Amino acid sequence: MGQTPRALQPSLSERHFFGAELRRLRERADLSQARLGTMIRFSADLVRRVETADRFPSREFVGACDKALETGGSLMRLLPLLDKNQTSDGTRSAPSPTGGGLSSALSNRPTETSGLAEMVARVPFQPGVLDRAALDWLNAAAGPRPPVAGRPGSPDQVDEEDLDSAETALAMFRQLDHTHGAGRVHAQVQRYVEGELNRLLANTPTSEAVGRQLYTLAAGFFELCGYQAVDTGAHGLAQRRYLRALRLTEAAEDRPYGSYLLAVNIGHLALHCGHPEPARRMALTAVRGSETQATPAVASALHAVVARTHARLGRERDCLTHFDIAEKQLARSKPEDEPPWIRYFDAAYLADEIAQCFHDLGRPQHTQQHLGEALTALSPTHVRRLAIDTALLASSLAAAGRIDDACAAAREAVDYAARTTSHRCLQRIVEVQVDLEPYRCEPEVREFGEYVRHRLPLAAVQPG
Repeated sequence: MGQTPRALQPSLSERHFFGAELRRLRERADLSQARLGTMIRFSADLVRRVETADRFPSREFVGACDKALETGGSLMRLLPLLDKNQTSDGTRSAPSPTGGGLSSALSNRPTETSGLAEMVARVPFQPGVLDRAALDWLNAAAGPRPPVAGRPGSPDQVDEEDLDSAETALAMFRQLDHTHGAGRVHAQVQRYVEGELNRLLANTPTSEAVGRQLYTLAAGFFELCGYQAVDTGAHGLAQRRYLRALRLTEAAEDRPYGSYLLAVNIGHLALHCGHPEPARRMALTAVRGSETQATPAVASALHAVVARTHARLGRERDCLTHFDIAEKQLARSKPEDEPPWIRYFDAAYLADEIAQCFHDLGRPQHTQQHLGEALTALSPTHVRRLAIDTALLASSLAAAGRIDDACAAAREAVDYAARTTSHRCLQRIVEVQVDLEPYRCEPEVREFGEYVRHRLPLAAVQPG
């Protein structure tokens, strides 16, 4: 009998992501490791070790794999990211799942707590600038046109192959972010933006269509940068990144994506920073400005944010009205007809939004019901979301007086949060402890407090 292939974990690092991509392409071509090795004139053992992230691949190896597997160069486009990872590791040996590689390299790096990094963290969120940005977006018939095409064959031109490479990088960074949180990934994303993405934006696209795609892709990178800024507690920086992404969607003439950024990103940020009324205005502007172009999933996500703002303001009837619209829109959605950036928004994500609403409305039983739906459908690699939702479940159980169950869920949330470097996760664990404070004399609550101090000391709340 053949040996069962080792399970791969593409979310661990760039190298693991590359190995998983190589295996996926090899299996799609119905080739064994030995057969591929023969075709590319490398050993089957090297193919195995590259797939399992035990070896960095050489440029010759990657080029040969692209040719044999007829990938159109997709593996070679990942190579620059691997080269950077190799330089930072300073070694050709692979990390184990619990140490080395991207995770430990970032977690062992000294934290930047002075100078520019400290100043950026102190930049405040400014709700007063949002109305002007929303109005500009609403009234923009079209943003600045992408640069006209340059001379054919010019080495500085941006073509579809460049976009494919950047899209692959963005997908990888998003996956790593979901698993590890921004603390371990944001430096890599920032370097890519400052280097490769800025180079693409400075050059001339081969056509207007490529130019519009480039601006949409750039908006995706700045959206991720904004999301990571939220995850590190830099809310003012997140606001700037989101507004930059919004302007890029104007340049790309991508109205649906702009509406999504205005409501889901900027609106959620305003909610997160305690400003539900500006958040409501952003979400309603997004709905109004995209009603003729928004796909069903986009419209569902927009109305979900409107509902969230009404819940935070204590307006239950308005909240439920918009969630009814969101559910009906999502029921009409067909994933193949949706833009790639909204395809994650399914019934489970909508259940998560509904749960957040019922929590704000003080309805713990409804919160628990919808959180159960959301948690059941979440991917195990979305560790940060698992931590946040499980912590919310613990808070809801505490509100219902189910202290034993609340402490059990809270411990699970701490375990998830300890696997990330996420400011949002730490915040939620702190909030759970505050919600359990009225029961501080119960032995289960005291034991949970000790567990947090041992397992996740950064989130520990000192006893009053």
